[in-house]
Amino acid sequence: MLNPPRVYVTRRIPDAGLNMVRPACDVALWPGDEPPPYETIIDEAREADGLLCLLTDRIDAALMDAAPRLRVISQYAVGVDNIDLAAATRRGIVVGNTPDVLTDATADMAFALLMAAARWLVEGVKYARAGRWRTWGPLTLLGQDIHGATLGIVGLGRIGQAVARRARGFDMRVLYHDCQRSAAAEREFGPSCTDLDTLLAESDFVTLHVPLTPQTHHLIGAAQFRQMKPTAVLINTSRGPVVDQEALVAALRAGTIGGAALDVTDPEPLPADHPLLALPNAIVTPHIASASVSARNQMAVRAADNLLAGLRGELPPFCVNPEALENRATRDA
Repeated sequence: MLNPPRVYVTRRIPDAGLNMVRPACDVALWPGDEPPPYETIIDEAREADGLLCLLTDRIDAALMDAAPRLRVISQYAVGVDNIDLAAATRRGIVVGNTPDVLTDATADMAFALLMAAARWLVEGVKYARAGRWRTWGPLTLLGQDIHGATLGIVGLGRIGQAVARRARGFDMRVLYHDCQRSAAAEREFGPSCTDLDTLLAESDFVTLHVPLTPQTHHLIGAAQFRQMKPTAVLINTSRGPVVDQEALVAALRAGTIGGAALDVTDPEPLPADHPLLALPNAIVTPHIASASVSARNQMAVRAADNLLAGLRGELPPFCVNPEALENRATRDA
C-alpha cells in the first residue's frame, strides 16, 4: 500500500478544511498561535508533498529548493504576495488561493471601519468607559456624515464592488480608480471612473482594495495625503504596504487628513508602542476583515480542495499559476 502524501500545515485552520485533508494525507500541523519560524517551515517542507500556508509565511525559492517533493502550495488567503510565484511556476509547483468567499466579509469590515471612524465610535466607547460621560453635549465627539458623502474606491475588484453596493444604501456618491474600467459595474450600481488625483481630492472617504504589487507599494503616501480633504478618512483592508505608514502618521498628526481606519499595517502586528496605536484619529484592528465564521470555514474548504487537487496531479480549482502543470510534466519526464 502506497504511503499517503505528506503535507505541512503552517497554522491550525478551521476543521471544515482540516477534516478534509487528514483522511487523505499524513499531516504535520504547527501547534502554535504565532507563525512558525521560516527555518521550521523549511525543515518540515523537506519531505513534504504539499504545503498549506498563510500569508504570514515566507515561501520563497530557497524553501522550494529544500523541498524536492513539493507539488502544491495552498494559500489560506486571497493574496499570494508572500509566495514567490515565478519560482513555484518554474519548478512545476501549483499554487492555489481562496478567492470570492471573503468578499462580503471584507466589504462589511471596510464599511464598519468607515462608519466607526466617521462617527468616532472607538473614542466614544473610551469616553463612556472612562467615566467622562456626564451629560448630553451638543459638541461632544462630532463626526462626519456618511449619507450623501463621496466615497472613493481604489481598486474596483470583487471587494471594491461589494463596498460600492453597500454605499448605495447610504446614498453616497461613489468614485473609483482602477487599471481597468468596469462598464458593467457602472451600469449596475453607478460608480464613476476617474483618475486617482481626482478621486483623492473629491472623496470624503477613501477605501483601498488593491493587491500588493511593486506598482501598488506605497501607492498612498505624503503627496497623496496632501491631495485629500482635511476631513477625509482613509480606510485600508487590502495590504499594509500599500500605504506609506510613516507618511500616514505625519498626516494624521498634522491634520492633513481627518482620520484613518486600518485592518492591515506594515509590519503586522504593529509594535505596542507604535504611534498609530496612540493617535485618537486612527483606528487599527488586527487583520480581521475576513474573520466571520462562514468566510473562514469556506476559506478552509477551498484551501483543502486546492491542496488535494494538487496532490492528485490535477489543477487546483483556484489556481493562480496554471502553467506550472506544464513545467511539472517537463520536470518529471
